[in-house]
This record gives sequence, C-alpha cells and structure tokens, in this order.
Amino acid sequence: MSTPAAPSGRRATTQRLARSAVRGVRARSAGLTALGWGMLVASVVTLVVGRRYGWAELVVAGCVLGVAVLVSAAMTVGRSHYAVDVDLADQSVTVGERAMGRIGVRNVGRRRLLPARIELPVGIGSASFALPSMAAGAEHEEVYAIPTTRRAVVVVGPVRSVRADPLGMARREVLWTDPVELYVHPVTVSLDGTRAGLLRDLEGQSTRTISDDDMSFHALREYIPGDDRRSIHWRTSARTGTLMVRQFEDTRRTHTALAVSADTEDYRDEEELELAVSTFASLGTHVVRDGLEITALAGTARLRTQTPRRLLDDCAGIAAAPRADDAVDLTRTVARVAPTASMAVVVTGSVPSRAQLRSSSAHLPAGLRTVFVQCEPGAEVSLRTQGPLSVSTLGAVEDLPRLLRQLVTG
Repeated sequence: MSTPAAPSGRRATTQRLARSAVRGVRARSAGLTALGWGMLVASVVTLVVGRRYGWAELVVAGCVLGVAVLVSAAMTVGRSHYAVDVDLADQSVTVGERAMGRIGVRNVGRRRLLPARIELPVGIGSASFALPSMAAGAEHEEVYAIPTTRRAVVVVGPVRSVRADPLGMARREVLWTDPVELYVHPVTVSLDGTRAGLLRDLEGQSTRTISDDDMSFHALREYIPGDDRRSIHWRTSARTGTLMVRQFEDTRRTHTALAVSADTEDYRDEEELELAVSTFASLGTHVVRDGLEITALAGTARLRTQTPRRLLDDCAGIAAAPRADDAVDLTRTVARVAPTASMAVVVTGSVPSRAQLRSSSAHLPAGLRTVFVQCEPGAEVSLRTQGPLSVSTLGAVEDLPRLLRQLVTG
C-alpha cells in the first residue's frame, strides 16, 4: 500500500470526526496454529513410538519437536499495551477516488514491547504492517490507501496486533478497534438545469385534473344536484338566471416515487447494474436537494432520503439478487409504498421488453406519470411516450440530462 503524507487542514478535522479510537483491548486470542498442533501431535507420537520400540532417534526427534512447540508458544506470552487510532480521511468517496487512512500505535505500557505485526482487514482483503520494538511512550504511524474501483460498503477493521513465532506454530492476536464502514458512492451527474424535465407537476402547480374543491380557479359550470352550495357563483347565477358553480384545477404536492430493480434477471451483466444505480442515485440526490418529497426503493428495500449523503450511502450497498419465488413486481411495490406519488420513475436493465414494462405499469394508479429507464451501456438515448407512460433507453449516465430534456419536449 502507498504511504503518502497524512491529510491536513479540513481533512484532518474530518479525520477526527471519522476516527475509531479504542484504547482498551476488545478481544484476545492466543494458541497454537494448525501447524503447531500438527507438530505437537507428531512430537507425542514419535516419543511414544520411540520409547515403545526403543528407537532413540524417534525419541530425540520427539523431544526436538516438543521443545520447538514450547519455545514457539513462549514467544507469544506477554501482554501488549497499545493505544491504537484508526482514521479515515473521508468516510465516503466516489468510485475511482483515493480513500486514505492512517493507523497510529502508541506504547502506553512501562516496558519496551517486542516487534509485532499490525493487520488491518479491508473488505475481504487485509493489509499488514510491521510494528517495530517500541519503548514506553513511543509512537508508530502507518498511512494506507484503499482501492475504490467498485461501488461498495467497505468494512475497515478491526485492527489487530499479531505476535507469532518465526515458524508460525503459535499465534497471539489482540483486537484494538471497532470496524469502520467506508462508503464508495456510485458515479452521479448533476441535473441542476433539468428540474422541469424531471418533474412536470412541480409543487403548487396545477394539473389537468378538474376538481370541485381546490385553490386554482378554472371555469364555471351549471349546478348539479349534490354540488357543494359554497361553490355557487352567485353573481353569475343572478346574471344568467341559472345556478353556476366554480370548477378548479387540481393542485397537489410533488411526490416522486423512484425505484431501481434489484433483480439479477433484469440485467445482462454487472455493468448494466452499475449504470442503473448511477442513474437512480443521480435522480434521487437531485430531488432531495430540491427539497421535494421522494420515496426511494431498491427492489423492496426503502432507502433513506433525509439528505443526499444518506441516500448515496444506501446506494453504495445496493446489490442485485435472484428473484424469489414469491417476488412481487417492482411497480406493485411502488404502488403499495407510495400510493400518493405524483410521478414514478423506475430504473431497470435492458432485459425486460417494452411490452413487459407497459404491462407492469398497469399495477400503478391510473393517470400516474410513469417513466421507465432501461440502462444499456453504449446504447443511444431513445424515448417512446404514450399517454402518461414513457419508456426510455439510456447508454451512459452522462446522457441523463439529455434524456430528461427529451421528456420535457416529448
């Protein structure tokens, strides 16, 4: 791992906030390794066989093996008195950015400590650092870089010190910190100039739905028995000699239902899934920043939308899985979780056909503005709109603003 200089300034402040520093010991484990147990068994067997059959050579070999095991175990005896700090420059990065961290180790005991090794699990891998012999009060620091080539939630830690013999027959581990999560966010694009394309029914704007009770006056019509008498327009009624009531254009609060498929059967490969998550995250963070109501779904899981950061953190952990036998169509989940939505955007892969998507839209409330976005890397942007339903194809997340502009003009 690379060892550049430790971050300073604003990043140093972030380090303190992201720190996982534990001065007490979390857990200890010590004992023989598989090799050590094998050597111990071999020592006992050779001693028994040698003494029984009078083979001096086997007795000597057994003694040598037994002494080696005892010496190895003795090298792991003794307590370590460390204070370990684990810092992350940032707890969240975007795919491709460098994620830097630091491990600080200090001897808080009164005696010099023998050399040891520090191991730092990072995801499914692990980094190892040599810890020199440290006098009382001495400090040692290591800086490390975490690869961020893929979107993920990477678990960093817990840090453990390892003391072992040169032959690897005995090992003593001590855990010093709690694990820390690093969120690798998907790549997103800015949609600041395309708000009208994303949401047609902006908050407070009238829709084409006519109602008898709202705030936006539309027209007058003749009174029908059962109409609310408070809606009667008396001046017009007196002038025409016929009772006339007011009609209004229905207004509603913007509520976007945004969903991304988490079914492996909807994607041809991993690249399509990543494009779908990037598209989903770009749309979601845009709506959240605008302060509009949103329901975000990844399959049947509801994501946090209090801030763009929390939504991106949850997007980092989205993973596709095979469809269960009792799986429910994603649009049914949208209709159940967000029944008051004014617009639904469903992001999926290229596998479902347009006919399947149109059929799926039948589960949504009638008249709901619905947009399906099929992600197919390298494909040209395309859009087909029929009534309140639009089915589109997206080949790169950078093309998303252009697709939204087409939604406006379409």
